[in-house]
Amino acid sequence: MVINLSEQNSIAGQFIAELRDVEIQHDRLRFRTNVQRLGKIFAYEISKTFAYRIEERETPLGVASVSVPSERVIIASILRAGLPLHEGMLDFIDYAENAFISAYRKHHKDGTFEINLEYATCPNLDGSILILTDAMLATGSSFHAALKILQDYGTPKSIHIATIIGSSDGINYISRLYPKVKIWVGAQDEELTAKSFIVPGLGDAGDLLYGEKLQE
Repeated sequence: MVINLSEQNSIAGQFIAELRDVEIQHDRLRFRTNVQRLGKIFAYEISKTFAYRIEERETPLGVASVSVPSERVIIASILRAGLPLHEGMLDFIDYAENAFISAYRKHHKDGTFEINLEYATCPNLDGSILILTDAMLATGSSFHAALKILQDYGTPKSIHIATIIGSSDGINYISRLYPKVKIWVGAQDEELTAKSFIVPGLGDAGDLLYGEKLQE
């Protein structure tokens, strides 16, 4: 299942518009803030799928019945571009446990690349709701590699992927491999370049968030 936030009008469209804008991108603080804002929106939307229980809470004037989430939630991020999305989600799902995965493209001279995994830290996933975040879903290779390594930590009850921009090819790739995973995207773009960058996309999200890197 794919849930595309841009298919319905909301303030998320304003944040995505600013993230795409080459002039506004020069303001790195605003770029990070908009990514964090989208993380909050994703958290709110995904929370509608949670299971809830009724509790009674005492107020100054009586007792109220309230609905609260009843399942463990684990937010996992692919470093480094997934971090601001993670932070935005954690502002709303503040009781969530957390996981982090280092996954990056190692490019070859012939233009191909492979995904290198160097680090993962994760709690037990058994029976939990797992939300995996990264800024972009281009080919889907990083998400695939992350989901494979997360299998070592248990079996979640459900899995959600959250990303700002997803390519049609990448979304279809993950959907074929993981048909039960729900994919949440801010917007979906049709084209990938020869080097597997999303067009029109928004550029290198990691560099725009944290500055250019020497590694290719």
